[in-house]
Amino acid sequence: MNIAIVGSSGYIAGYLLKRLKSESFVSKVLKIDQNESADAFLNLQKPEKFDYSVLDSIDYIVFTAAVSGPDKCAKDFEQCWNINVIGTTYFIREAILRGCKVLFFSSDAVFGNVPGMIYDENSETKAETPYGRMKKAVEDEFKGNPNFKAIRLSYVASEKDRFVSYCLSCIKSGEMADIFHPFYRNVIVVSDVVDVVSWFIQHWNEYEPFALNVAGKELVSRVRIADELNRHLGNRLKYIITSPGDDFYQNRPKITQMKSLYIQKYKILEDNTFTEKIKKELVEIDLFGNGGIEK
Repeated sequence: MNIAIVGSSGYIAGYLLKRLKSESFVSKVLKIDQNESADAFLNLQKPEKFDYSVLDSIDYIVFTAAVSGPDKCAKDFEQCWNINVIGTTYFIREAILRGCKVLFFSSDAVFGNVPGMIYDENSETKAETPYGRMKKAVEDEFKGNPNFKAIRLSYVASEKDRFVSYCLSCIKSGEMADIFHPFYRNVIVVSDVVDVVSWFIQHWNEYEPFALNVAGKELVSRVRIADELNRHLGNRLKYIITSPGDDFYQNRPKITQMKSLYIQKYKILEDNTFTEKIKKELVEIDLFGNGGIEK
């Protein structure tokens, strides 16, 4: 199979590229982005200028590209809408016309902020934040098309995600980390995302719903993530807990609780705990060049 990754320079895309290039069922991986390392140049503000003929031999497209910062999407709404909705839908429409199957990276932000609600794949999407409205708009545009499926990601933890990277930098520098609380998500890890993408490429027609909630079984706070880092990295992280102002929560709910009706039904991911998940991501971390911490 021939695969294309849109947004190939993104940090999750880096993990995808490494995995897909090693898979026996993948013949070719085409990198699509707006930098020099890409195989094909795409500017989502000008999607009509893309050479869509390069997609003629592509079987699956993994669409990871987006302006994903919630505050950026709110501050520069029109520009981000042009990229995340108008340019994205234009590209996906052209790809589907050429027979490509498109796996779209969506978000738990499509659901909104109803107190006490646990969202599943059948829950109504009532996005309130600008970023959530953008992801919902793309889902709504292609919902029901057999060549389009969306994976709604919860917070994706890894050694390279913004919060974990911040904590690791504090450990290296000996600084005190400032952790915002409350902030809860059904956290997953980047290896989960890679496993989900690999599964869809091999089992596309078996999965009947148009969307999959990629969520962990536990509701996890940033404090919990910090404590798991300390569990696996020898209690090196020192932190204080801060209650952020209302501005922080304006574009991101304090709590988004999401579950999946289908991850276990279709045997897509292992039913493991967050402790088990994050440990896999931290095993090879070598903070001080001493051959690794985890033994």
